Amino acid sequence: MASRAPIYEQIREQLKNQILTGQLQEGELLPSIRNLAQTLKISVITTKRAYDELEQEGLVTSVSGKGTFVSSKNKQSIREIQYRELEEQIKAVVKKSQALGLKHDEMLNLFTLFYGEENE
Repeated sequence: MASRAPIYEQIREQLKNQILTGQLQEGELLPSIRNLAQTLKISVITTKRAYDELEQEGLVTSVSGKGTFVSSKNKQSIREIQYRELEEQIKAVVKKSQALGLKHDEMLNLFTLFYGEENE
């Protein structure tokens, strides 16, 4: 099933995920805006928007005449992004647990149980 998200957002999310998971390393050169647009058969403007947003997030750096690189200063940015994503996931879990009628202590016990299993 095709995503309803705009193409530039899909590109941004895919590249962002590759950066956050380490598939794209610090200093690595991204495909040129033109090459990516040609490969994906989309507008250069669409690709540029995705790259611009990644740069605003601090995940990539554009160097005039050389290309766009995964930012070497992105460790803190990556940690902050991952932290915000974790917060959103926790909020969703809390909301769901409240809807199920779980008490605070029951949630803490579940969290402790699963957290302990992951560290074994």
